[in-house]
Amino acid sequence: MIPAAFDYYAPVSVDEALELLKALPDAKVLAGGHSLLPMMKLRVISPAHVIDLGRIAALRGIAEDGAKLTIGALTTHWMIESSPLVRARAPILAEAAGRIGDVQVRNVGTIGGNLVHADPAADYPAAVLAGEAEMVVVGATGRRTIPAREFFTGVLASAVRADEILIEIRLPRLPPGTGQAYLKFPHPASGFAVVGVAAVIRMRGTRCVDARIGITGVAPVPYRAGAVERALVGAALDDRLIAAAAEHAADGVEPNEDLFADADYRAHLARVFTKRAVRAALGRVEGHHDDP
Repeated sequence: MIPAAFDYYAPVSVDEALELLKALPDAKVLAGGHSLLPMMKLRVISPAHVIDLGRIAALRGIAEDGAKLTIGALTTHWMIESSPLVRARAPILAEAAGRIGDVQVRNVGTIGGNLVHADPAADYPAAVLAGEAEMVVVGATGRRTIPAREFFTGVLASAVRADEILIEIRLPRLPPGTGQAYLKFPHPASGFAVVGVAAVIRMRGTRCVDARIGITGVAPVPYRAGAVERALVGAALDDRLIAAAAEHAADGVEPNEDLFADADYRAHLARVFTKRAVRAALGRVEGHHDDP
């Protein structure tokens, strides 16, 4: 398929991109292109103007800023997957990146484009939810920070406004005694997450003092599994307790349905992969050896 005709712009700074957005309020922003371009080719959308952010070097890179890990919005999946800093500070993000598409996609696709597109079967949402990330956006009224829990607002919808650009993702440094894991059940054709679960577990001695469970693929909007978290915190974790807590992985959501997986199957997979992700995260806490 060939997209409808459009005007193309390639700004070299965030300020220039914002000026273009102000002048062209119906424009679409292009990051890596793996979400926008297929929709344009299929003519699901036909924007008259496309603003390509690819030449804005300031939006690409990984660094530590005090107690936070900062990742530019144009940083590719491969850069995140292969970064020693990300692997050390936010392994769930590196694991999620490494499970996206194939090597060609990971070398071009970007974390910012992925998050703003807000596909309910994408991998990153589970990781940023469990990691309690913050998304930094800039627009005509200035800069603002959006917590991950407020970022995903609907199917293919995020809290980034039409006149704003996502510029950075920030993740807090996790304290000692923390383990992380991201596991997914991929769709056999697309590779998207039928179910993806990110788990962050912090232990003090034999007891869990913090648990964060982010789930993608199951519901129309990625979510934190609060009932699972509450069942884990304060408890001495063993296989029986983890399995009982994981039974609540789909509480309070209406699971998605498609030709591959109906609602009951997705809810079942959510429970199975939550149990596995929690066990894997626990096994990565220093002093524990339960990683399967």
